[in-house]
Amino acid sequence: MKKIALVVGASGITGANLAERLMDSGWETYGLARTPNTDNKLLKPIAADLLDVDSLRLALAEVKPTHVYLTTWMRNDTEAENIRVNALMIRNLLDVLSEKKSLQHVALVTGLKHYLGPFEAYAKEGFLPETPLRESHPRLDLENFYYAQEDEVYRAAERDGFSWSIHRPHTVIGKAVGNAMNMGTTLAVYATICKETNRPFIWPGSSAQWNGLSDVTDASVLAAHLIWASTTESAKNEAFNVVNGDVFRWSRLWYRLADYFGIEAKGFNGSIQPLETEMANDIDVWKQIARKFQLKEPSLGRLATAWHTDLDLGRPIEVMTDMSKSRKLGFTVYQDTEETFYKLFSQLREARLIP
Repeated sequence: MKKIALVVGASGITGANLAERLMDSGWETYGLARTPNTDNKLLKPIAADLLDVDSLRLALAEVKPTHVYLTTWMRNDTEAENIRVNALMIRNLLDVLSEKKSLQHVALVTGLKHYLGPFEAYAKEGFLPETPLRESHPRLDLENFYYAQEDEVYRAAERDGFSWSIHRPHTVIGKAVGNAMNMGTTLAVYATICKETNRPFIWPGSSAQWNGLSDVTDASVLAAHLIWASTTESAKNEAFNVVNGDVFRWSRLWYRLADYFGIEAKGFNGSIQPLETEMANDIDVWKQIARKFQLKEPSLGRLATAWHTDLDLGRPIEVMTDMSKSRKLGFTVYQDTEETFYKLFSQLREARLIP
């Protein structure tokens, strides 16, 4: 049977990379977003609002996907509102697709906030999990929109008979513009600003993150994992961590990244130095850099998400994940993390997003 993919959030880091890999593998691929990604001419764009059932029904009238990949979310002011809005988006979509009776599998991308808590209580003392993080760790006794998203998928799967998979990456590193959580590009932009203004590349995070072990998820690894889980019988109806497969310490990698850009690095100095504060006055600086080097994106806020980088790098514990579950079932993709960052920086240069 022909595989027809619907990538929801096809303009983001995860969705864009996934759509590209699906198309390279010969899948008929639709990309749904409020502003669809049209960079790849093979992608069939669908513009729709997930909060509007009528909009979805109209936009998807001629589409009968066999596989749906949920890679988007919407940030709100409170976790209660995050739960309401993000659960509703999934419910609306799966209700509309239920009418088509074509679905075989739904894959949902969440992340490590499943284990570390929502934005309002992220990685706070009192309920920090044991590391490495394992899929068997129970849900926290906290409101969390990831749990609400999962429950919508479970309910629809039981109703409609499709299989599902849950994917929990660590920080996703990959190319995208306008993404809400984008550490790799944020660090590239910060390093560029440091170089142009002769400022040091200051570590913004905690002692635990600086000295402890960590891992991240290359967007290409996540894409491979999504396709693998959605087409492998033994991987269906399971939740998975998904990371590169190596571990590193920021106390080494920070200096390596600085060397790449030819700037001076400063490590942990005894206290957290938030990147959001460090970059607070750089909006005009970035506009000047964009003008000087004829870059495509002059808006700092469309590239850098310092608040999210601060959340990740400010955690009071080292954070790495266990990949045993995927390995035992046959997923063996591996990616060197240092190369992940260099690959991204090269892509950003080629796209004229950094000089």
